[in-house]
Amino acid sequence: MSINLFSLQGKKIAFSGATGVLGKSMSYHLADQGADLLIIGRTKSKVDDLVAEITSNGGKAWGYEADVTDEPALKRILTQIESDHGYLDVLINAAGGNMPGAVITPNQSFLDLDTDSLKKVVDLNYLGTVLPTKILLPLMLKKNQGNILNISSMAASRPMTRVLGYASAKAAIDNFTKFLSVELCAKHGAGFRVNAIAPGFFLTEQNRSLLTETDGSLTQRGMQIKTHTPMERFGKPEDLLGALQWLCSDASEFVTGTIVPVDGGFSAYSGV
Repeated sequence: MSINLFSLQGKKIAFSGATGVLGKSMSYHLADQGADLLIIGRTKSKVDDLVAEITSNGGKAWGYEADVTDEPALKRILTQIESDHGYLDVLINAAGGNMPGAVITPNQSFLDLDTDSLKKVVDLNYLGTVLPTKILLPLMLKKNQGNILNISSMAASRPMTRVLGYASAKAAIDNFTKFLSVELCAKHGAGFRVNAIAPGFFLTEQNRSLLTETDGSLTQRGMQIKTHTPMERFGKPEDLLGALQWLCSDASEFVTGTIVPVDGGFSAYSGV
């Protein structure tokens, strides 16, 4: 009898940040693969809509309302999730984003940085990964095994102009991923692993105005990115699904502490 190493059938997967463009694509795929999907989000209507879409197409999904930077709210859904499901197999931390005040535009200098916006971006991306992990980890400890998948970015390892706050927060996520992979194995055993996916450049509502003009043509920044990507294109949401499947499944059982680039070769290209 053969074993499907990549199977996600019946895995209980909690997923924050699932209602964005990339998150939705990942959610549909996980549900289609037979996972029990626990959607965590701060906007109830978006969470409810995604759960309804998944269930109407035969998938299994539940919604939980919580801001990933709000520890008391996360503790409330911990109780709900434990009551509904008992334990977790996988936690995907995909909540994140940027805001204009944490960006330094070409006509600004570092002195123009809005520190309040910087704090909000760091809180959303970094604490929005650390806190759900801290609060929901006990649901993995119950089984003495667990799989945590964070979402990083190419901006973490290759600092880029403009996106100071976002890049710094994602770099912190890379560090946290490696730290926690060691911490959990050392104190709870080899049944725990922590990895991250680092997407390259994917067109989303967040970055569309940075990368494309109103007529759909590329901005100067968009052209620079494309010429520094050996595959000469932006990523499509479905480009993340292979790495997602591998890292959520038992096929990656001996993989921990890794940051997996899904970037069309951007991180490998020196520009020459």
